[in-house]
Amino acid sequence: MAAGLSEAGASGAAGAEAHALAVIEFGDVLELIAEKTTSEPGRRQVLSLRPWKEPSTVREALLAADEMVTFLVHSEGWAPPPIPDVGACLKRLETEGSVLLVADLEAVLVLLVASRRVRADLRAESSSLPRIFGLTERLPREPGLEDRLVRALDPAGGIADGASSNLRRIRRSLRGSRSAIVRRLESFMRSLPRRLQVPDASVTVRVGRYCVPIRREGLSSVGGIVHDESATHRTVFVEPPVVIPSMNRIAELEREEVREVQCILRELTEDLRPHAPALQSALGALGELDSLYARARYALAHGGSRPIVIAGRGELYASDGAEASEELPDLPFRAVDALHPLLQAGGEPVVPFDLQLRAGESVLLVSGPNAGGKTVLLKAIGLLSAMAQSGIIPPVGRGTQLPLFRQYFAIIGDEQSIQASLSTFSAQVAGLRLILESADQESLVLIDELGGSTDPAEGAALAAAVLLRLAEQGGLTVATTHLGELKELAAEESAIVNASLQFDTRALRPSFRLQRDRPGRSYALEIASRLGLPDAVLSEARSRLSGEEREMERLLGELEKKEEELSRLTAESQSARRRLREREEQVVGAAERLHRREMELEREAIDRAEKYLLKSRREVAELIDRLRDEVQAAEADPRAEPERVEQAFRTARVETERLLRQTRERRPAAASDATVGMELAVGDRVRSKSLGVEGRVAELRADEVVLESGVLRFTLRPGDLETPDGRQSGSSAPVSPPPLPELVARPEVDLRGLRVEEVEGMLAPALDAAVVGDLPSLRIIHGKGTGALRDEVRRLLESDSRISRFRGGGFDEGGSGVTVVEF
Repeated sequence: MAAGLSEAGASGAAGAEAHALAVIEFGDVLELIAEKTTSEPGRRQVLSLRPWKEPSTVREALLAADEMVTFLVHSEGWAPPPIPDVGACLKRLETEGSVLLVADLEAVLVLLVASRRVRADLRAESSSLPRIFGLTERLPREPGLEDRLVRALDPAGGIADGASSNLRRIRRSLRGSRSAIVRRLESFMRSLPRRLQVPDASVTVRVGRYCVPIRREGLSSVGGIVHDESATHRTVFVEPPVVIPSMNRIAELEREEVREVQCILRELTEDLRPHAPALQSALGALGELDSLYARARYALAHGGSRPIVIAGRGELYASDGAEASEELPDLPFRAVDALHPLLQAGGEPVVPFDLQLRAGESVLLVSGPNAGGKTVLLKAIGLLSAMAQSGIIPPVGRGTQLPLFRQYFAIIGDEQSIQASLSTFSAQVAGLRLILESADQESLVLIDELGGSTDPAEGAALAAAVLLRLAEQGGLTVATTHLGELKELAAEESAIVNASLQFDTRALRPSFRLQRDRPGRSYALEIASRLGLPDAVLSEARSRLSGEEREMERLLGELEKKEEELSRLTAESQSARRRLREREEQVVGAAERLHRREMELEREAIDRAEKYLLKSRREVAELIDRLRDEVQAAEADPRAEPERVEQAFRTARVETERLLRQTRERRPAAASDATVGMELAVGDRVRSKSLGVEGRVAELRADEVVLESGVLRFTLRPGDLETPDGRQSGSSAPVSPPPLPELVARPEVDLRGLRVEEVEGMLAPALDAAVVGDLPSLRIIHGKGTGALRDEVRRLLESDSRISRFRGGGFDEGGSGVTVVEF
């Protein structure tokens, strides 16, 4: 990390970028992501990532990574299939006459299988994930080649017997010859004299030849070729003369087998050679897929969100792929909930930072005490930009916008070089020279402790000149400093913005929260006091501060205290609002529950009254029927007055129907407050009877009143309100219900076009009117259709005791599309 920038500067801006990526630890981030790959080709792809400079390339890379995130979310548990590292053997295919080994062919087979599986996995995502699916176009479709390799390769390793008919014949002969020679040697061993036999001995193989163990003293009588002996030299392993011709035949067959296997390997290699470019392309595509898989896993694990990338010419690439609006370039840099990638991966709590730079603001000057996190912030800004331009979704929140940098420069840490005889200051100056010569409006410049390592006065003057020059060149410069004089530059140059990392003045430790437009204090004297430095020494130190420095420290201290007080008050206000909101929700919930219960009770009471009246109507109808029977029986009696009796019947029936209709008409009124005669006006003081809350009428609605009590607002029914002294608001006289409309009896009712659930609401009034009007019958037109309306009509008629009978319409009455009711 301490390699001198002056050494990197020898190769110009390219070397400076490599140095910048090294000192911000970009390689460590790549290693972190590479751990999530599943193959060596994918790992190499991740480790080779570097910031792209073309906007379209960056956009496509980030979109592809975002698509992989979406794919993994919807396809939980998916991972790339095994991807072999076959780059070297595919390279050998380019050399004419080369022959691949069995292990190479097995690896190529794995590559073909992986290609086929990936195509199958991504086939369903061709429209929703076009960039990932586009990788499948680079995967070969060679089922014949895959089948050839499957037949030729033995799953246990080596070439399978079925690779060729000649190899099958050779191996069959070999197996037969070996079995025959083993049997012959076993018979030979049994025929030996017992004094020459070795106990528990069996046929064995030495140097590729079948042998039998015998005692050394029997060698002269047995003869043959000695291939080995035991450790005690008492036993020798002999190939007897009787099997030497057979063994020679086996050796010949084994040589034939080797030649045939070599021939098969050559044929398979020649089959593969024309496909070498396609296989190379497949290896690259699968490695890229594994790289995308690792980057997506990283984004999911660390909660990253794809940033908007702004090209140098103001062209935007939004997260949804659409061109962004014109005003967004006014915020060339905006980090939302951004985190240092390496600190976040370490598992320790990390404080996110938010930062916005507007158009024309090109230098961010971060000041504050040591160990306050300035260098961490510096590296985080560089890492987030480099990651985004490398197709990696960084740990940032939605709405993050990052510029596209074509050059990276960084001076961080001790840059001294012993080999070049450069001190820390000299090395920093050499780096600054390269930056001033090469940086432009599309460059990112990171400088840690600018103006340090030399005389403070001269260092501050030099640093100020450098920052003003970088502000003119544009681009983005982030610098950290301890020099108080530099904090005043923001007042001179609008392109320079002060920033600091918040410091806990009570505990004297950093909180790592970024504050824009606020220079940081060093807290050197406060920290020294806390660490026990004598008061006399501290007093002497304070007296040596200039008046301007003391005034600056005093103003910053007062500002910090006011900010702390404001933060405390804001937190208390938010807590109070939260408690009030929770209380309001509880009160409103209770009011709604009371309102619903009241409505339920009213509906229950009306249902009971309606059931009672229905029962009464049936009883009256039965009574009328009995009276009519008696009248008919007494028609011969001259004293009877049939017309008067019939009129009495009619009057009783009409009154019963009127009471029933009045009860039914009251149902919607009971469930609504619209009939409550409230005389209210905006501004009236009223009290809620259910809640016990007193307040002012803030708003009048159709059937609701908005009551305002302090900061709370309640939506209530007018009937729940009364005057503060307990009297009912509005008129004390009860409100009379509206008069019932007169029933008009008609001989027919048309139900066509209604839904089944609407039939009863239309049919019941028509039946009531017919009964009240004393009609003998009613013609119900429901149409034919599916028969649903007809079935519903007849179901309702069957339960009505007023109906004598009903029937389908005759030919001249409408047929099955009509039902005729007789009362």
